[in-house]
Amino acid sequence: MRAHKFPRGRTRRPRLIRKLTLVAACIMLAIAAVGCGAEEGVGGGATVSVYVAAALCAEAEREATRQDHRAGDVNVRVICLPRAERNGRLDLATIGANARRATEDTSTVGYIGEPTRSATRFSEPILESAGVPQLSQSSGAAAMSKLLPAVAEADDSGSLRESVNDALE
Repeated sequence: MRAHKFPRGRTRRPRLIRKLTLVAACIMLAIAAVGCGAEEGVGGGATVSVYVAAALCAEAEREATRQDHRAGDVNVRVICLPRAERNGRLDLATIGANARRATEDTSTVGYIGEPTRSATRFSEPILESAGVPQLSQSSGAAAMSKLLPAVAEADDSGSLRESVNDALE
């Protein structure tokens, strides 16, 4: 009877396979990072996202439809966020989750936030950390009519998000 449970025979093959798999994964990530063109701007026909608070979404969607969901050569997708009010009070957890959702989407170029100042103060630091411009305290249509020209006129040489942010300031 054996006192140990070490594997018998060749143990190099599984180690070699793991190493090759790790190397292949690293190469694929490097190719994906280069291929994404994060610093190359957005090509014509690309689709970008605008996240909109539930209270303003219908107006923003109408304005985007009026502009054929386009800003220059770029397609614009409006994403409506869940309501951030419960029983007539702001739900800060929902506001934070909505802002984080927008920052995690690499195609985000704008955030049309809740119409109240207290909600804006809460989402602002989350959005600023990712460089996502926030338009708030106005109607959804007015915010979208400011955002679409900023996207259309954005500089193609760098980050579209940064260019839109600069154009809106």
